[in-house]
Amino acid sequence: MTIWPRLRSAGDRAITIEFSDRIDDAVNAQVVALGRTLADDPIGGVEEWVPTYRSLLVLYDPGTIRGAALGARLMARAESLDVVAADARHLEIPVVYGGAAGLDLGSLAAEKAMAPEDLVALHAGAGYRVHMIGFAPGFAYLGGLPEALHAPRLAEPRQRVAAGAVGIGGRQAGINSVPGPSGWRYIGRTPLRLFDPARAEPFLLRAGDRLRFRAIGADEAAEMDARIAAGEASVPDGATS
Repeated sequence: MTIWPRLRSAGDRAITIEFSDRIDDAVNAQVVALGRTLADDPIGGVEEWVPTYRSLLVLYDPGTIRGAALGARLMARAESLDVVAADARHLEIPVVYGGAAGLDLGSLAAEKAMAPEDLVALHAGAGYRVHMIGFAPGFAYLGGLPEALHAPRLAEPRQRVAAGAVGIGGRQAGINSVPGPSGWRYIGRTPLRLFDPARAEPFLLRAGDRLRFRAIGADEAAEMDARIAAGEASVPDGATS
């Protein structure tokens, strides 16, 4: 029987602390809360940390702190986490459903025996949690996708999917941060830029953020595209630029 949390070595400069072997919001909240303690109360020698679905990777300088000492301190923090205090931002993400970036909306609706507008209403009516950022700079993996919308990936991935495309991959939802290949099923696009190296905080979303999607029309999306291209505000309410 595995006792959680547990430590795993990740080479000579990193430790992984795992909280579970499953993916759910409660486990992810522990991961994010532990990372938050490293920001609020730094440990000397810790250089960076990366939250995932169920674990936190902590990179350190072995010349400043040894792995065994760091592991003991991480375990002590993990066993006394204040998860509530680490609650995150609540954000609204505007999405224009369908169109050039939402190529799979019609086929997915047909597969689910739904009208496209009903699929949109179900997708936009759910609450989501950012479980982790990964794969590409700023790419957001989201939990909370309604079970009725779970869908397998495409048999043959597309070679280029637009930045901002909102998709479904299995039981996950996601938002593309940069253009690239993907086998996910895409149903819309947000004008917001999830990755912008010119911003003080390049990644728009953080692990632990809570968000909802808001359906917008093509005209509003075009207006937002123009404002963002002109350098005006490119972050949703509740986020910092």
